[in-house]
Amino acid sequence: MSANDLSRHARQVMTVAQGQLQASGPAADPSIARSWLRCLEQYRLDPSQSRAPVVLEHARMLECRERLQQVLEIANGEMTSLHQQLAGAGNAVLLTDSRGVILNCVNDAADRRTFEQAGLWLGADWSEPHEGTNGIGTCLVERQALTIHQDEHFRSRHTGLTCSASPVFDPHGDLLAVLDVSAARREVSRQSQFHTMALVNLSAKTIESCYFLRRFEDQWLLRFHLQPESVGLFSEGLVAFDGDGRIQAANQSAINLLGRNRESLVGRSVEHFFDCRLDDLLARAQVQPAASWPLRTQSGRMVYALLRGQPRSVPVPVAVAKPLAPGLCLGDPQLANEFRRALKVYAHDVPLLLHGETGSGKEAMAKAVHQAGERAGKAFVALNCAAIPESLIESELFGYRGGSFTGARKEGMRGKLLQADGGTLFLDEIGDMPLALQTRLLRVLEERQVVPLGDGVAQAVDLRLISATHRNLAELVAAGTFREDLFYRLNGLVLELPPLREREDKADLLDHLLCEESRGRPPLLDEDARRQLLAYAWPGNVRQLRNVLRTLVALCEDGRIRLGDLPAEIRQAVPQTAQKPAADPLLNAERTALLAVLEGQRWHMSRVAEQLGISRNTLYRKLRRHGISRAV
Repeated sequence: MSANDLSRHARQVMTVAQGQLQASGPAADPSIARSWLRCLEQYRLDPSQSRAPVVLEHARMLECRERLQQVLEIANGEMTSLHQQLAGAGNAVLLTDSRGVILNCVNDAADRRTFEQAGLWLGADWSEPHEGTNGIGTCLVERQALTIHQDEHFRSRHTGLTCSASPVFDPHGDLLAVLDVSAARREVSRQSQFHTMALVNLSAKTIESCYFLRRFEDQWLLRFHLQPESVGLFSEGLVAFDGDGRIQAANQSAINLLGRNRESLVGRSVEHFFDCRLDDLLARAQVQPAASWPLRTQSGRMVYALLRGQPRSVPVPVAVAKPLAPGLCLGDPQLANEFRRALKVYAHDVPLLLHGETGSGKEAMAKAVHQAGERAGKAFVALNCAAIPESLIESELFGYRGGSFTGARKEGMRGKLLQADGGTLFLDEIGDMPLALQTRLLRVLEERQVVPLGDGVAQAVDLRLISATHRNLAELVAAGTFREDLFYRLNGLVLELPPLREREDKADLLDHLLCEESRGRPPLLDEDARRQLLAYAWPGNVRQLRNVLRTLVALCEDGRIRLGDLPAEIRQAVPQTAQKPAADPLLNAERTALLAVLEGQRWHMSRVAEQLGISRNTLYRKLRRHGISRAV
């Protein structure tokens, strides 16, 4: 764009600030005019100023992706399909979070540099306060699908772009993400964007519906439409409700079809809105419904519906209330919740990444997930990447053909990957895996085939993968010591295991481990010894506690453990409550702020994390640190 064109565009923008609304031209659209005024009056932006885009640090971008991991998984295929429908070349399909940060991009390799020069790259912040009027940022503010064509952008440097964006809402009506298609060609006409905008809007609604279905997969889900052939399409109404019939969420189509607002629906019984008793409705439920049936609303409108869920006439299984397995105690609410989430995604072949301090029970958690899943009768194979010399990890993991290297066994060796075929492979301390080996592992996970060392024959492998680490993999990625693509492949679901000192079930865990180590005949534990064990900080976590109890059981001669029997470091330790320093004003301020946001968001953890700009895992760590629970 020439200097004259830049100047002309800047003057055109300034006329809006002077109250000279245009009958034609870019600012004739009220949404464009409103956005330009916001940029000038609220954000104090200069349309002629050319500055580099604000790009999040890599670690922060990874946190943003973690918060929207499920949405990214759903959107990935839809974005690829959309790019193909648009004939690919010259278009970039982008997905941002609710703040306008680009989290995923699909474009042709030949176009990548063009879009990067325009500022459209991963981690870039395209909110209105940073980039002025644009498809992503203005869509976030206006909360509606729109196209920003070339001169309609606020900044002169963006007038070569054409952007069509559509919002993606969560089941509660809050903005979740923005789907955008951007083109960087001057020949793109506004008329040509009608077709693009329709496809973008359709894809956004598809992502929205898929997210709703997955978000409430454990609830009864009513799907309905005015036409029977439209049930199952993106325009259908979706209502999620619990076993008492109380509505948990409804999408915009359901709100429109029922002629209500969201506030009047959520929390009330479905019987208030449909002319059908709850028991009769639940009797029609099917785990995988195929045929719709007529259902009348209380206002007299006839719709056609499907109900996903367990029919009430069939006993509904309790949703993993006590999924106990040997070596695992789930009295801590947060740990129990993480375990329930792990079981759900494990059943769908989603990789698990367990994060926690050394000794916090990551392998016990992995083994419990395996034993509670459909592969319980198959092999559970564990490999500690930090405990094996770097020169041996490759052969341990992939195996080798006999005589393939000096010192190899004549008959060869079947590696851990093939040993886990049909079962589960647990890679502990995955952050310590050598970089070169990460490449081979990624190839196995993508192709589901293993090639042992010294053997060119690939062997198919079917396994579920659980990884664990006490290190921050996002920081390792930023440092270049861990592959970014492998990181994304491993963290299908990240589970945060609390350290022993923060667990609410320390007393139950103590009894559980004491019973295990004594083979079901636990010795009597004196009350003062018990108090000291519970008050100790346990820097080595569950592993240290288990080892101490094993020693106490072995040394116990009269069936009783006394305070004097405890190791000196534990017996003489100052209890945790006495170790706390004087009140820290900053910690108090953080605690107060957390409570305020929790109450403001009615303890909806996803919204709280989003408002604070942190991941859910980080939020839960802060809650445990401050001793905050729902009872507060």
